[in-house]
Amino acid sequence: MASSTSNRYLIRVLVRAADVLAAFREPGEVLRLRDVVKRTGLDKNTAFRMLYTMHHCGFLEKLSTGAYRCSIRLHKHRKWRVGYASGGDTSLFNKEITQGLVRAAQELDVELVVMDNRYSPTTALRVVDRMIKERVDLIIEYQSDYGIAPKIAERCSAANIPLIAVEIPHPGATYFGANNYAAGLIGGHALGSWARENWQGSIDAIILVEQRRAGPVAQSRLVGTLKGIEDVLPHAQQCQIVYLDGDSDLGRSHAVVHNHLRFSTVKRTLVAALDDICALGALRAFEEVGRAECCALMGQNGSPEARMELRRPGTRLIGSVGYFPEKYGDGLLRLVIDMLEKKPVASAVFVKHRLITPENVNHLYPNDALLGYTV
Repeated sequence: MASSTSNRYLIRVLVRAADVLAAFREPGEVLRLRDVVKRTGLDKNTAFRMLYTMHHCGFLEKLSTGAYRCSIRLHKHRKWRVGYASGGDTSLFNKEITQGLVRAAQELDVELVVMDNRYSPTTALRVVDRMIKERVDLIIEYQSDYGIAPKIAERCSAANIPLIAVEIPHPGATYFGANNYAAGLIGGHALGSWARENWQGSIDAIILVEQRRAGPVAQSRLVGTLKGIEDVLPHAQQCQIVYLDGDSDLGRSHAVVHNHLRFSTVKRTLVAALDDICALGALRAFEEVGRAECCALMGQNGSPEARMELRRPGTRLIGSVGYFPEKYGDGLLRLVIDMLEKKPVASAVFVKHRLITPENVNHLYPNDALLGYTV
């Protein structure tokens, strides 16, 4: 249903009422308050008042269970067909995004066409061509090679298909994902505070494990991390700062850090990684050469692998900035529907971040034991 805050002829309360009615997709379908909140994106209080008023006016029937059923016949909307190009890596972070998106699409009655980029730029280009041939209404792209982003965006634009880029910006696409610099600041402040409390603020080196092909926007989380460390430890600017390309790969991160340590004699080292996979590879390298006590590490993503490590007694991973990928699906599908219904959307939609530590990991993820994400 089309709506726009810039259209002076529209009555916003009626648009909201229409959105509530449209949430009832099948004849006789019964919805609870939380179902309507999820399908419309309205806050709980507004949704309740809309339901109460529309029941009072006879548009909705209220059942003894407290749920609602539509009392009028509605024109059935066309089912949207959305393409999702998965990142293709084997990380649990990627799997949680995919699982959440599939679940949200089922709940919102959206047909989701899922394809795998296989962590390959060449495959990603083939996948976007296949989705265009499939005549999807919109494409959600999750691939980590910044270099091919313009080609993907150009093909979608030529086919007049809206594009949402997850985590890695694509020209002209609506961005959904991390607020990279802000997430880096959170991690940097935590690293600096840890060094101040445990090493009296004395550090010899900072290692930044990056993924160069991810491009400057993703790299800005390391810029933010370095700024966060320097906010807490101003003299950190004078210590050795080393950049190593881990390419978001456990084996490569382990190898480049291990090789660096062969020629480095510095002791107190803060390690910040672009993501948890890089952080864990670096951690294993320090442990392998017997210098684990010389490091403190910060990850990014709050992935299941990092949460397992945070539960390991004595771990030198002091934290990971959470992105909560299990919630991406709901946010992405709300954005998809708003775009397809021509509603105004922001050019960038950021997820909320929070620092996950050994002290709060069980509180933030109490069900990890049931899912097997424990030490």
